[in-house]
Amino acid sequence: MRIANEILMSFRWGRKTARDVSINEPIESDRDGGALTLMDTMAAEDTVVDDLDLRMKSEQLYGYLPALEPRERNVIVMRYGLGGRKALPQREVAAKLGISRSYVSRIEKRALEKLRARFEEG
Repeated sequence: MRIANEILMSFRWGRKTARDVSINEPIESDRDGGALTLMDTMAAEDTVVDDLDLRMKSEQLYGYLPALEPRERNVIVMRYGLGGRKALPQREVAAKLGISRSYVSRIEKRALEKLRARFEEG
């Protein structure tokens, strides 16, 4: 929020002085005392598209989960912390399911291949 305020202040200052504002013009200093430019703040805040893409892919993933076998789905949900759960290491998943770590690894690999194929199809 502070960066957004700094950008707005920079634009207002630019209007008051009736000169062009360069995206490479320093607007403040970072924690180490280095110049922080408008371009730096724009790059730091330019995650909206990435966040939206991740959200869309996550929704797609949830749509593809029913295509997995129940055990594959359980492993993926536990390993990657889907549905607001905490991601678990393979050894904990293995203990919960009563199977070996290597078997969890094989199930996970097979499930990820299925999910990847679904993503590539659609």
